[in-house]
Amino acid sequence: MLKAPPPVAANVALPAEVYLIGCGSAVASAGQPSAQSMGFKAWNLLRMVQMSLPVPPAFVLGTHYCVAPSARQQASSSNLWSAGLHELERATGLALGDTGRPLLLSVRSGAPVSMPGMMDTILNIGLCDATVSGLLRQTGNPRLVWDAYRRLVATYGEVVAGLPGQLFSEATTSLFGMRDERELDFAELRELTRRFLDVYVQAAGRSFPQYPRLQLAGAIEAVFASWQSARACKYRRLNRISDEIGTAVTVQCMVFGNAGGQSGAGVGFTRDPTTGEPALWVDFLFNAQGEDVVSGRRSAYGHDELAAVLPSVWQALQEAARQLEQTFSDMQDFEFTVQEGQLFMLQTRDGKRTPYATARIALDLLDAGLIDADQARERTSRLDREALARPRIVGQSGTALVPLGRAITASSGVAVGEIALDETRAVTRHGAGVTVILVRRDAETSDIAALESASGLLTQRGARTSHASVVARQLGKVCLVGCSELSIDEVTRTIKMGDTMLHEGDLLTLDGNEGILYAGAVQTEIDYPDGLLARLESLRKRH
Repeated sequence: MLKAPPPVAANVALPAEVYLIGCGSAVASAGQPSAQSMGFKAWNLLRMVQMSLPVPPAFVLGTHYCVAPSARQQASSSNLWSAGLHELERATGLALGDTGRPLLLSVRSGAPVSMPGMMDTILNIGLCDATVSGLLRQTGNPRLVWDAYRRLVATYGEVVAGLPGQLFSEATTSLFGMRDERELDFAELRELTRRFLDVYVQAAGRSFPQYPRLQLAGAIEAVFASWQSARACKYRRLNRISDEIGTAVTVQCMVFGNAGGQSGAGVGFTRDPTTGEPALWVDFLFNAQGEDVVSGRRSAYGHDELAAVLPSVWQALQEAARQLEQTFSDMQDFEFTVQEGQLFMLQTRDGKRTPYATARIALDLLDAGLIDADQARERTSRLDREALARPRIVGQSGTALVPLGRAITASSGVAVGEIALDETRAVTRHGAGVTVILVRRDAETSDIAALESASGLLTQRGARTSHASVVARQLGKVCLVGCSELSIDEVTRTIKMGDTMLHEGDLLTLDGNEGILYAGAVQTEIDYPDGLLARLESLRKRH
């Protein structure tokens, strides 16, 4: 659906701190773009365009429009973003609200520092009753159209109108039970969209907005406002990030990972963020949009499925990852979409990693000539023998340990603690000096306060690259996700795996090294990575 931009036009006059990415225009804007003025997400998109990587065109409203309330009000006015939107329409040959060739947009946050999953994103802006037929003619894919529309209604309802997301989940369950949404055909998705529209008007007291420019204005305002959300404020306090830097908002042409079997969405790391091993670490979902992976509400596949089904995409992704490391001189965490066999890069940033991975990656990048010794010393300056120690589980008196279940490792290590099923329990027991394991259906960033209080996180669903998993890794928490054997009963406050039932407050052990969990407390011993410590010592002796 995206086409190459037309030849560069005459200079485009843009308001202060409004920027274009990949639109093929000579841009006249008051002020030079920087990571501080346009946020790291947009800044890195701009750098990827300069690297000739495939990036959908976008315009950016700078961080200036987040800091003061008067500036935020200006940002939601079309007077500010009309020129940027015009350039996006010119670059794509599509138009927002056009009934024949509608332009669909994503609206994303992006601060000058990485805050994964702490602010809001809204996809598919521009879909409404009047543009559905145009997108149908454009794509020839009715399933894509109705899937995108129902996603927009639910997300817009939750993020902009402030409706509980549970309303839309319950509507889905009432129609289709526990069926996977990816199994629904276009007629069922159309029925679901219409139910969502009814839910929206009943809960909000007004209809879902049918004017795409109103949708865009509401989305921009809500994404800027998410800078002050509880989870974003909590994350900034934990990481000592100033409230004054604000977030930018990137408005980008949509690409569709939900366009069928040759499409999908993924998140990857150029190296293993738990061990530092120099190999691509990718989670991917076919026929899905990016939020399905990073939200923590879906379990994802590793790269093997992608490589087997779309080998040319896998090859292109490997080359893109190599370019990213060469350019940014660090391990990168990137997001991408595949639309009908074509790769699009949507984000890159320095990846969160464990202390062990921090040391290995810095030393390996030094050996590869991507950073110098001073940079390697700076990146490892806080790492000592104890920081790199890794607990491992050992049997008692030669007795074989019996696993309770298995899951996917998102952050390694070993954690032992009481089961807690929600934030209140986790925070209360932690405050009483008790070690806690947080057990949840999904790995969501709204659990950040509970996660801070816990030593480990276990989830029934979710990907190892979800935003919550990334935050768990950054906080040094053991994290196991996608434990399909796990069932949780919030009423009886119990969890069950196979024939074993455990109650909230019972002890649970997570082995993040092997992806195994055990009932009760299991004996551990500490391993020290002597080889890695020797390499660090050698680095510190160099002059």
